[in-house]
Amino acid sequence: MLLEQFPTLCGATTIERQWFALYTTCRHEKRVAAHFEQRGIEHFLPLYVSHRKWRDGSRVALQLPLFPCYVFVKMERRERGRVLSVPGALTLVGGMGGEPVAVPEPAVDALRLGVAEGRVEPHPLLTVGQQVRVRTGAFAGMTGVVNRRKSGFRVVLTLGQIQQSVAVEVDEADVEPALHAADAR
Repeated sequence: MLLEQFPTLCGATTIERQWFALYTTCRHEKRVAAHFEQRGIEHFLPLYVSHRKWRDGSRVALQLPLFPCYVFVKMERRERGRVLSVPGALTLVGGMGGEPVAVPEPAVDALRLGVAEGRVEPHPLLTVGQQVRVRTGAFAGMTGVVNRRKSGFRVVLTLGQIQQSVAVEVDEADVEPALHAADAR
């Protein structure tokens, strides 16, 4: 009886399987997922469909990783070595001290649902203070700086000729990171 209570007496919790993000070798996500499948390791590789047109005019639909170089794996922390022994697996995404940080299960569930419905596609990370270019709408082609992300996506656009700025609310999907002059060369 005392042995059964020992983990709770010491403050230890039950060993729980959690989701972790695994960083993989570039363009090896599907291969890593196949190894996990063969080894019976629970994993999730979110894919989206990208339509491409080749030089010969043919069109093809490709299934590409939603997050390049990442595969989600559900495991106990003590299974770290087994997961990292898979060819192409580099490291578990971690925080301070090199300890892997768990991905919340609701986030993985939401990704699964979005992928199943075909409602997800990659989008560049946009942060406050970053320069962006508006792709569509009345302000298409203008560049500005992301001013706010919460409760609406706000971009400050500047008309350099008159040294005036205006803040506009736009859909985040309608903007992309702006290319700097050095990047365009």
